[in-house]
Amino acid sequence: MNITESAVLEALKTVKDPDLGRDIVSLGFVKNIQIRNGQVKFDIELTTPACPVREQLKEESRLKVSQLPGVSDVQVTMSSQVRGRANFEQAKVLPGVRNVIAVASGKGGVGKSTVTANLALALAKTGAKVGLLDCDIYGPSIPMMLSITERPTVIDEKVVPVEKWGLKILSMGMLATEDTPIIWRGPMVAGILQQFLFQVEWGNLDYLVMDLPPGTGDAQLTLAQMVPISGAVIVTTPQDVALLDARRGLKMFQQVNVPVLGLVENMSYFVCDQCQKKHAIFKSKGGEGVAKELNLPLLAEIPIDPDVVKGGDAGNPIFIAHPESKVALAYADLACAVASSKKEASESKLHLKW
Repeated sequence: MNITESAVLEALKTVKDPDLGRDIVSLGFVKNIQIRNGQVKFDIELTTPACPVREQLKEESRLKVSQLPGVSDVQVTMSSQVRGRANFEQAKVLPGVRNVIAVASGKGGVGKSTVTANLALALAKTGAKVGLLDCDIYGPSIPMMLSITERPTVIDEKVVPVEKWGLKILSMGMLATEDTPIIWRGPMVAGILQQFLFQVEWGNLDYLVMDLPPGTGDAQLTLAQMVPISGAVIVTTPQDVALLDARRGLKMFQQVNVPVLGLVENMSYFVCDQCQKKHAIFKSKGGEGVAKELNLPLLAEIPIDPDVVKGGDAGNPIFIAHPESKVALAYADLACAVASSKKEASESKLHLKW
């Protein structure tokens, strides 16, 4: 029997992306259909390499097409094309950067920089092009966490970020010595942040992950106003004092019209080596409760692990040092949740995924 392209498309219209609630044909995912002697080949191009249902869509698509009369073999090739803000290539701010992800916290000491570094590494592991910008001018910790000692270079009056583990990285910590305090007033901080955005050769990136300083001060407001942020991730710990400040951070982003993708509860629990039981060292379900209260998803619960501290101090983050650990797998899930998120601000209409 003759197998037609329209018949293949009709079969694939029954395959739906569970996150988006629409079929993969109407979403424009199906590409390059080839039919020859009973063999059918086609591509499924997803909007993110971190799609958590990637294999499910592949197998369901293969099965639906294989049930067509006359089909003897089906080959499905999975690919991805990360989408982002409209006309990003023509944008004056960060041209070539599809999505900007801000990682923030209402207070210090919740492990925000650790979350940022491992989230960026997890996104890069999926195949995405990722940059990491350390915006904490007064307390830059990313260079130490990633064991970066070299300084960025300058070519044609543009700063070129340092590259490591598939990331393009820039931090104030690369420009100052370890024992030199940064004693700057607000306008000076705003000035260096503008240079990080306008005078750096970031190139083409799927995601630029920004590690914001803790709190809701000048630096956060400067970045929120200058940069088309696709979405913010709020990091907290289970304690009430951290959750109180997380609420403040959320309200700041709401006031400047930045979409909040959700919360990450860091240091959520500890798994005993002997009994494999979860123990809530600080408090149980604090992040989950606040997420429900604020009508936001809880993107991840990151467990406590001594290897996180060892890796951070040694410049060997846990996602690299122990990729099969519970913490690393939690970061992989966080990367999928962030890449699959869909949020919009009331005015900017920015989306990470359609």
